[in-house]
Parts: sequence; structure tokens; C-alpha cells
Amino acid sequence: MGVLAAERIKLTSTRSPWWCSAAVVVLGIGFAVLMALVLNADTTGDSGEGAPPLTPSMAVSGITGFGVMVLMIMAALTVTSEYRFGVIRSSFLAVPNRSKVILSKVALVGAYSAVLTGVLGLIAFVVAKAISGDRAPGLVLDGNWRAIYGLPIYAVLCVVLAVAVGVLVRQSAAAISLLILWPLLIETLLGAFGSFGRTVTPFLPFANVNRFLSDRPVAGDWHWGVWGSLIYFAVFVAVVFAGSLVLVNRRDA
Repeated sequence: MGVLAAERIKLTSTRSPWWCSAAVVVLGIGFAVLMALVLNADTTGDSGEGAPPLTPSMAVSGITGFGVMVLMIMAALTVTSEYRFGVIRSSFLAVPNRSKVILSKVALVGAYSAVLTGVLGLIAFVVAKAISGDRAPGLVLDGNWRAIYGLPIYAVLCVVLAVAVGVLVRQSAAAISLLILWPLLIETLLGAFGSFGRTVTPFLPFANVNRFLSDRPVAGDWHWGVWGSLIYFAVFVAVVFAGSLVLVNRRDA
């Protein structure tokens, strides 16, 4: 509990977590409003050339696509900032069990991210529903709850991955670049190479978790169901995090 209290003080006494949280709120609600307004402005009806049907996963896309990425950056900075300013040495001197320090960061930031994304997901859905009204018949939670309750699960796993990457690279710029380029560029490029892309996409971690969060069928030759995709991503995160714990206990601070 002492380690958790120390990590809580570190997290709440700096400005970056507050700015990151504000950015997540703006992105989450802002995209929900934008999606609903685009649907209301569409006058093409069902011609197929206008706005796509609004679904719960689209209503919370500001959180899944950008908000969680901001939380990943915040989580990585909890580690890399300490390495940058040498604070991590004091932490490890006070708590010789280095794994306990890293696990405390994951527990604290993960719990906060889960609560924030869970509440924000419901708010984004309600806001989008209120604006779109009857023009979004697909914006219902009946059978589509996974798009909402999957948000905290996704956020926690991404926080664990971000902390692990921060421990592995120990530099803010490198960690942030990797966390942003990995899902947005690297996996997109790998999936764009014809038959190779179609073969490798079912094994890409973020492609799997995005499939789990989607409430619509995702194209591709998948080897498991949507829950299998979540398990695949969770196993991938666990392997990376385990490697970071081994490395942080073996090398100098």
C-alpha cells in the first residue's frame, strides 16, 4: 500500500496526467458528437454513398482510436520520466523489489484508465444517441454491449503494454513513437501487402483487439472467434510485460 500511495502522489502531483485525461474526455465525447452530426447532415438516405450507419463501436471510436492511445502515452511516461530525471533510482532504493514498483504503476494507472474509459464510453453513447435520435437505428446496446464493456478491458491491457514498453526502452520519445506507430502505421502497412497481408493480419495484436471491440464483422481469414482475439492480445501483452519485469531486475537503473 505504501508503494501504491507513492505512485499515486507521483501521478497526481504532475500536470501531464490531468492534461492527458482532459484530452481523452475531449476526444471521446467530441468524436461521438461529430459522428452523430455527420449522420444528421447526411441527406443521401440508404444510397450507400452517405454517412455509414452509426453503431456503438463507432460512437466510442474516439476513445478506442485516440483516447486509449493518449492513456498509453501517459502510462509510458510514468516510467520513462523517472528514468529521464533519475527518480527511478530512488524508487528502487526504497523498494528493492523492482517488480513491485512496476506492478504498482500498472495497477494504479490501469484502474484509473478502466474507470475513465468505462464511464466515458457510456457518456459518448448517450450523447451520440441523443443527437442522432431515430436516424441511427443501429445505435442500440441490445447485443452490442461488447463495444462498451470492452473499453475498460482494452484500456487496462494497453496500459500494461505501455508500461512494459517504457521499461524496455526507458526513453520517452522512443516509447511514444513505438506506441503510436505500431497500431497506426506498422500493422496497417503489414496488412496492405496483398496475400501476405491477408495471411499476417490475423496474427497482429492490435488487429485482433480491434476485431474484439467492433460490433460488425471484420473481413479476414481469422483462426478464432472474437473472444479468441481478445485472448490473443492479452497473451501478447503478458509476454511483453513479463519480459520487461525480467529485464528491469537484471540491468542497472
